[in-house]
Amino acid sequence: MAATSRTSRQNPAFIGDDGRSTASTVVMSSSFNEPEDAERNKGPSGGREERATWGKGIEFLMSCIAMSVGLGNVWRFPFTALDNGGGAFLIPYLIVLFLVGKPIYYLEMIIGQFSSRGSVKVFDLCPAMKGVGAGQAFQVLMLSTYYAALVAIIGQYFFESFRNPLPWATCRPEWGKNCIDSAPREGVADPTNWQGQQQNLTNLTPDHDQKRLISSSEWFFVKEVLHEKANIEDGIGLPNWQLVVGLFVSWLCVFLIIRRGVKSSGKASYFLALFPYVVMGVLLVRAVTLPGSIDGIIYFIKPVWSKILDPKVWYAAVTQCFYSLSVCFGNIIMYSSFNKFGHNVHRDATIVTALDTATSMLAGCTIFGILGHLAHEIGTDDIGKVVKGGAGLAFISYPDAIAKFKSLPQIFSVLFFLMLFVLGIGSNIAMTSCTVTAIRDRFPNFKQWQCALLIACVSFAIGLVYITPGGQFMLTLVDFFGASMIALVLGIAELYTIGWIYGTDRLCKDVEFMMGRKVGKYWRLCWAVITPLIMTVILIYFYATYEPLTYNNIIYPHWAYSIGWTITAFGILQLPLWMIIAIIRDPGKTLSEKIRGAFSPKKNWGPADPILREQYNKEIENELMPKRGRGFWPSIKQNIFG
Repeated sequence: MAATSRTSRQNPAFIGDDGRSTASTVVMSSSFNEPEDAERNKGPSGGREERATWGKGIEFLMSCIAMSVGLGNVWRFPFTALDNGGGAFLIPYLIVLFLVGKPIYYLEMIIGQFSSRGSVKVFDLCPAMKGVGAGQAFQVLMLSTYYAALVAIIGQYFFESFRNPLPWATCRPEWGKNCIDSAPREGVADPTNWQGQQQNLTNLTPDHDQKRLISSSEWFFVKEVLHEKANIEDGIGLPNWQLVVGLFVSWLCVFLIIRRGVKSSGKASYFLALFPYVVMGVLLVRAVTLPGSIDGIIYFIKPVWSKILDPKVWYAAVTQCFYSLSVCFGNIIMYSSFNKFGHNVHRDATIVTALDTATSMLAGCTIFGILGHLAHEIGTDDIGKVVKGGAGLAFISYPDAIAKFKSLPQIFSVLFFLMLFVLGIGSNIAMTSCTVTAIRDRFPNFKQWQCALLIACVSFAIGLVYITPGGQFMLTLVDFFGASMIALVLGIAELYTIGWIYGTDRLCKDVEFMMGRKVGKYWRLCWAVITPLIMTVILIYFYATYEPLTYNNIIYPHWAYSIGWTITAFGILQLPLWMIIAIIRDPGKTLSEKIRGAFSPKKNWGPADPILREQYNKEIENELMPKRGRGFWPSIKQNIFG
């Protein structure tokens, strides 16, 4: 950038808490000469109000950790790795983290902080692609509704963990003769028989088949918690009142934490980010001291090299990285939009992405240490036969393993489910805040607590669907059609919008203007070529291998598939809808001018402070002028290599 930019930003009025420039304390009325500026800076009272910022930079980092380190790290990662080659899965996972996860995480932090806008308004950098932000806001709303339902189930298990004995440890008469105790009862004369029966519990499904043995942990989950139906041909049923209470508590916690925006959620982030590590540390220490735990850990990290070239393994690595880090959902953009201009997001992106992977490994060692002990107790060498994946992993396999602890199983159960509860709340806070921010960016007169309360109430009402006897059918449906299918399409659209329409070269200039640091070739290549290409290949693979969704091998009725495809269509059709709206609204006189204008940044795009934005506009114009009319290939070369 020009020397004037570096000089002017050294004015004391522009120095932030990290020693870098920020104009958050300076407002010049003379710079407010456009309607967009007035609307953008108008507060709830009708006057100009600065956008809220994190109290300290560490609050932003802690909030990102609480958001990205969640339930997926504790139960999804270990068994995704196990199903895809164990230790061999880590190689593609780390490669994908380096080429997809980390670049997108840093990219979203940059554009959110640079513009001080949420996930919808940030696409003023290309108004025709505002549908990306709108679709992501809808998608994250869907995610938050069923995430809270999972937290409600976790809450019930936490409450039940205080009972002695644990209610899922032994069978009840009404569960039938094919039930087997998860924990051996005192006074059993022939424990060998119990061990032999327990080995038959392999990948159980709640089909209530009387021809096989079902653990008491599974019966408890199916009969007492979910009251699950065998199918939903005749509807999903009415909500379980106990889970309704848990769902209410879940949303109450979220509302109380976000009701004052980052002022309150920033303070809560310390506990939400750090407490799970305290519990994981305690559980890990206990796990590695149990007999057979080392065998479980070795089983977790032992490579199956034959799977490393399997496309399914690489697809699993991308999806795990994608959802674990919460990239392309709008959450990262939203959180970083509350940063002070010039905050070192490069450092934070590096810390969070590295910590996310380390946490997954820590959780994997802890969980498989416990399951290794379980295998030792029941006398089997095949740990895979004592494991049930998916939601059943958290609510069947883990409780089953904890029930077999011979000393104080209640303590470990309370700690484990309290950890899951905190992880779930931390992630849901980010998702709900993303929706709230999207609404308030569009309607600034809407107060924070009012918007948070509205979203919590609406989401609570929607969440009742997931705690019915057919709730797990609907949760799986919404997760697939409302998350997986939408996220890949919108994520790719986001990458091409920022990397090619807005331009990697201009993005790098923005980074230099904001933080005073050059952008290396690694970031340029990832943003412009490698990351979009990998995501495109994954999308093609996803649709090429698509099969009708099932739950417990049960095919959904036609009306359920109709709901799923409607959700997907509503999210993806935001792209062409907002593209048409942007073209129509553009003031250009001809169609070509309207299209060109719709795909160009708005006049008020840039730093939130009007002084810095005016300076930025001058400098970016000086940067772009020499490049105009240079032809197609030189422009591509400049975009990639600088």
